[in-house]
Amino acid sequence: MFELAYPWWLMLLPLPLIMRLLPAFRQSSQAVHAPFFEKLLQISGEKPKEGAMVLERHFFQKLLVPFAWCCIVLAIAKPQWVGEPIEKIKSGRDLMVAVDLSGSMEEEDFVSPSGEKTDRLVAVKSVLMELSKQREHDRLGLIVFGTAPYLQAPFTEDHEAWLTLLNETRIGMAGHSTVFGDAIGLSIKLFEETEAKNRVLIILTDGNDTGSKVPPVDAAKVAESFGIKIYTIAIGDPSTTGEKALDIKTLERVASITGGAYFQALDRQQLQQAYQSISELEPEEFESLSYSPKLSLHYLPLAVLLSIFILYSGFTTILRLFRAKQRGIIRDRKREVTLG
Repeated sequence: MFELAYPWWLMLLPLPLIMRLLPAFRQSSQAVHAPFFEKLLQISGEKPKEGAMVLERHFFQKLLVPFAWCCIVLAIAKPQWVGEPIEKIKSGRDLMVAVDLSGSMEEEDFVSPSGEKTDRLVAVKSVLMELSKQREHDRLGLIVFGTAPYLQAPFTEDHEAWLTLLNETRIGMAGHSTVFGDAIGLSIKLFEETEAKNRVLIILTDGNDTGSKVPPVDAAKVAESFGIKIYTIAIGDPSTTGEKALDIKTLERVASITGGAYFQALDRQQLQQAYQSISELEPEEFESLSYSPKLSLHYLPLAVLLSIFILYSGFTTILRLFRAKQRGIIRDRKREVTLG
């Protein structure tokens, strides 16, 4: 579709017509004084009067000048070609996943779809792969924690890169303890740097907090003030004792403070159901941005004008040379006749 970026410049088109209505410019000049001027008038029979010289344009020049003005004004109005609208989907939610990589995650108590037993981290990775496919419009981030929390993947719309960084995680790479309170603190810091209004944190852990600088409940209160909703998923057997024991009450309270939910995943099927429930509670949100590509064509009127001007100049030059040559030939013939 063709349109003008600045159509109001077309108001200049009638300006030459307005200029023609104004009085013509007159300029006086000194005359040559001749002592025999009176005799010249008597001989010629002319009467003295004011002199003026008007340069007349021929027909093509009369057409070229207004055409040039129209081309210049049209170029200033900036014609452009507008293409078909292109829609771009922008994520409306930032979703951070915090994965526990403590030593207890190597417990092989999850059954794969093929019937083989796998450790907890393998089960978590397989379900997170499905989650990334379901949340194609969300910006995903990844935190791993053990003795300390670490950012594995910042918020990104590139889910392939996110999955690659997820697959590179190994049990024990962040230490063998469990400090999910500090993991919440790190996620708060990362959420502060984003502009998304809908913020969700999913925490997967198989043990209780063993020494966070900020207790999980206190960190959850801070997260709630920043509008972060936390979903906690307890992985493994709740009857486990010691450092590997699940602090279900703390996980439930962290989720309830922020308006999230708590889930228990004793096997892969329950883990998948937990993610499915989160997807239902947090449906995809995205903003659809539409824009039309524009190609500026302001140079075309100027190119047409320049081409016509070059052709006109070339034609008039050739015509002038041809006439001068013809006059020379006629002059030579007259001289030959006179000599003859």
